Amino acid sequence: MYAGVMKDNRSVSRLQLEKVSHSFGQVSVLHDLSLVVNHGEVVVLVGPSGCGKSTILNVLSGHIIPLSGLVRSEGVVRTIHQQDGLFPWLTVSENIAMGLRSMKDTAHRTKEVSELINLVHLEGFEHHYPHQLSGGMRQRVELARVLAGDSDILLMDEPFSALDYQSRLRMRRELIRLLQLRLRTVVFVTHDIEEAAQLADRVLVLSGRPATISCELLIDAPRPRDLTDNAVIEAMKKILKELGL
Repeated sequence: MYAGVMKDNRSVSRLQLEKVSHSFGQVSVLHDLSLVVNHGEVVVLVGPSGCGKSTILNVLSGHIIPLSGLVRSEGVVRTIHQQDGLFPWLTVSENIAMGLRSMKDTAHRTKEVSELINLVHLEGFEHHYPHQLSGGMRQRVELARVLAGDSDILLMDEPFSALDYQSRLRMRRELIRLLQLRLRTVVFVTHDIEEAAQLADRVLVLSGRPATISCELLIDAPRPRDLTDNAVIEAMKKILKELGL
């Protein structure tokens, strides 16, 4: 059975996998995996190393066509990886403008870039190059770029894992602030249980390879969440227990 991929660029974003399976050679990575991500949700995937989390993101983005199952994507998808994808020869403004390539009105594009720079608090760094920025600042430029234009689905593959601990805490809060200002549907992959509990509306705990969803945890608590919030502590306990840790 070959996989079906359906795309619908309506204004309300939604993602769906239905009985998706995929292998790399003889290695089965996903098996009959089904999930739905609704408009405006932040869904976080956690699981053992190598279980297929990044493969799920690549299937959702269309970079991988699974061997079987249905993939449904409604909305414009953009991806953020662990290492930022900034062009080193472009300035902060020019990198952000890459997310607005489809915008023909030059004046409007310039105004939007300025608003995004203000949004991620990088005023004064418009003409800096990536090598002149800290890791956290580069990830803020990356966030501004993927929030630009008509994107409405963000696929985030351990975007903060290369940062030091304090920077990760700041970037989690920054992401939540930006999502409150510019609503997006988010699928977020992380190894960090604390990060999952702070960010997610739902946490999907994956089994070992081939990945299936072994547990779905709803976190019904407002964001931003402090590490000492009861909802965060209880969510971390449940995730750790499910992972056998």
